[in-house]
Amino acid sequence: MARKNRRQIFEKIEVIDAGAKGKSIAKAPDGKVILINNAVPGDIADIQTTKKRKAYYEGSATIFHKYSEKRVDPVCKHFGTCGGCKWQFMDYKHQLAYKQQEVVNNLTRLGKIELPDVHPIVGSEDQFFYRNKMEFSFSDSRWLTPEEIKSDADIDNRNALGFHIPGMWDKILDIDKCHLQEDPSNAIRNKVKEFATVNNLSFYNARNQDGFLRTLMIRISSTGEIMVLVQFFYEDVEQRTLLLDFIGSEFPEITSLQYVVNPKGNDTIYDQEVICYIGKDYIEEEMEGLRFRINAKSFYQTNSKQAYELYKVTRDFANLTGNELVYDLYTGTGTIAQFVAKKAKKVIGVEAVPEAIEDAKKNAKNNTIDNVEFYVGDMKKVFTKDFIAKHGQPEVIITDPPRDGMHKDVVGQLLNILPNRIVYVSCNSATQARDLALLDEKYKVTKVQPVDMFPQTYHVENVVLLEKR
Repeated sequence: MARKNRRQIFEKIEVIDAGAKGKSIAKAPDGKVILINNAVPGDIADIQTTKKRKAYYEGSATIFHKYSEKRVDPVCKHFGTCGGCKWQFMDYKHQLAYKQQEVVNNLTRLGKIELPDVHPIVGSEDQFFYRNKMEFSFSDSRWLTPEEIKSDADIDNRNALGFHIPGMWDKILDIDKCHLQEDPSNAIRNKVKEFATVNNLSFYNARNQDGFLRTLMIRISSTGEIMVLVQFFYEDVEQRTLLLDFIGSEFPEITSLQYVVNPKGNDTIYDQEVICYIGKDYIEEEMEGLRFRINAKSFYQTNSKQAYELYKVTRDFANLTGNELVYDLYTGTGTIAQFVAKKAKKVIGVEAVPEAIEDAKKNAKNNTIDNVEFYVGDMKKVFTKDFIAKHGQPEVIITDPPRDGMHKDVVGQLLNILPNRIVYVSCNSATQARDLALLDEKYKVTKVQPVDMFPQTYHVENVVLLEKR
């Protein structure tokens, strides 16, 4: 028996709110929530459902009867197909309002904790061209537009250099101009694609696992230095040299040109040898006179200007006098640790990634900071009673965990040692709320400061100060 089509069309539905992960929210006639992927609060539209769940629908707006006053015209021609800037059709002031609302909702509804007045979100001065790092993928079978599919025209060149279509690991959208990274990012990407196509360098096919060119990474630092890394699927000295020599001569402003030969099934480079072809094997970021070396594998906040704002909030919340021992958990390359070090007696940084800790040690040495120490290991295994007995009882702990938040054993250790203050930096206020609920017995949230690191997206950072009850 044929499966019944569960799709429905709800007519003239008002979109009432913004929800998680860039979805907007409406109510269906039967009272269920509809999560909509292409609408702005205030729109009135016909909604076609795509999925039906027990408690909600998922759907798309098909016909708009009224556009929201919160809308703006997207600046990027790829908006709606590329999944990178889901809120680009919403005015920035409203983006900020909904990000602030998400933080408050998560901390109160999920964390169920008492909050002070939440500080107004720190918006980004640059709403476009703010990213210092972009990664693009090559493909020999680019994503075709609906118009191309409908046409009878033969498409000879299917090469692409761009972004994955959301939810499709093997489909790449070819990008003409991206509004996320400043020049010469677009010029480098487009020239590389053009040169590779003219010279018959094969583009990667993820499904068949073949093709010479895999990925292109571009990093542009706040100091104006540029790193370009090309990832190849296999070694071909003649073709590799041809492309790298072209990039180096066409863009002499590149200060670090590197490459990787990666024959693995996935394109992560963290277990691969990175080879410097031209220039030095790092670029540098600068913040309040501190300089941070960034290599091809380094983690650094991808919005340099807003990273400075985020770290200033973190340092302010820590309220250091110069006499405190500070632990910086999930320290990464030690940027926060070094940023607060001049106001602390000593800072201990802990991180699971060995390469990041090596970067942290080198940067601290180069910055002549001698009151920081860095240790590597799985946080829940390193951050123990013995570790604290050896290195001292901290007065202040700064923690900046990944999106999953802190492991329960780490939270448990915080409750055992009870520092005076905890500054919790988070890129996911939902998991932050979970952890705050666990800490609520001993700690009170006294300050909350959202920071927008990623304009045109639904992502938001949040900094919380906890003080002992």
